[in-house]
Amino acid sequence: MAAVFLAAYFVPVDKLGLGEGPVYESLAMLQDYARLHVLTCLVPAFFIAGGIAVFVSKASVMTYFGPNANRVLAYGVAAVSGSVLAVCSCTVLPLFSGIHKRGAGLGPAITFLYAGPAVNVLAIIMTARVLGWEFGVGRAVGAIVFSVVIGLMMHLIFLREERKRAGGEGFVVPDDGGRPLWQQVAFFGAMIGVLIFANWGKPDEGVGKGLYTAIYSARYFIGAGFLALVLLILWRWFKKGEIAEWVGSSWGFAKQIFPLLFIGVIVAGFLLGRPGHQALIPMEWIENLVGGNSLWANLFASVAGAFMYFSTLTEVPILQGL
Repeated sequence: MAAVFLAAYFVPVDKLGLGEGPVYESLAMLQDYARLHVLTCLVPAFFIAGGIAVFVSKASVMTYFGPNANRVLAYGVAAVSGSVLAVCSCTVLPLFSGIHKRGAGLGPAITFLYAGPAVNVLAIIMTARVLGWEFGVGRAVGAIVFSVVIGLMMHLIFLREERKRAGGEGFVVPDDGGRPLWQQVAFFGAMIGVLIFANWGKPDEGVGKGLYTAIYSARYFIGAGFLALVLLILWRWFKKGEIAEWVGSSWGFAKQIFPLLFIGVIVAGFLLGRPGHQALIPMEWIENLVGGNSLWANLFASVAGAFMYFSTLTEVPILQGL
């Protein structure tokens, strides 16, 4: 993996004599991802996801799905818990089945099933980094809103069956003996600080000096400061075994996602190319099928997408190409 990354980062694609075309576009797009998104975006995101998986109690999140739980709390937790659990579309299915069989209401369980992969912290961060923060926020908010709507619809459709199950007991929160909440907030806040300031966007041309420009000029120094804070927190509050488990979980995410992401980028570049560059599929075909925002374009995109399966994060380069 390291060799592939270093080759993608340093090999001068422009000097390979490939000319314009799908092969060149696939390598050029891979190099863009290696240089722009891996070190400052994906690596911190993997450590955040690993920390969530290790230090946030999944059982505590699942507790609030019970049929006798407060509705607002149940649907709220279900809609955002995917960002806490860092699940993908494969792992969310057995989780959904498990919490429903253990007494969770169908509405919150369906909300969790729909929103879990969509609000995956890695996917949201990558979407915002590659396509812009507007798309990242829009994806997160849209997934949360529609997951609640779909969950409520399923609850009403199966209302009679749900009432029969309503007598079941809710979940019990286990005492996991975790560290204080303020330490958790400080730890994740410091890691998020590294992620935000290392990826601070360049100011638009013509923008005068100001706070945004000043932060951009000092972004790496500010990010390094947050990184030093992360190391200090680890030294003072965490045991060696916990740190090893956290690093192992982060590495597990990297091993699972990096190869698939690199393959996805190459395929997206070969078929669709970078924005504004021609690859294998003619741009006219894309414009004719899904150009504009007509009912047909949205319907075709929705139906076509339903027949496709993208591993986590590979949908981002495909969308970028489209």
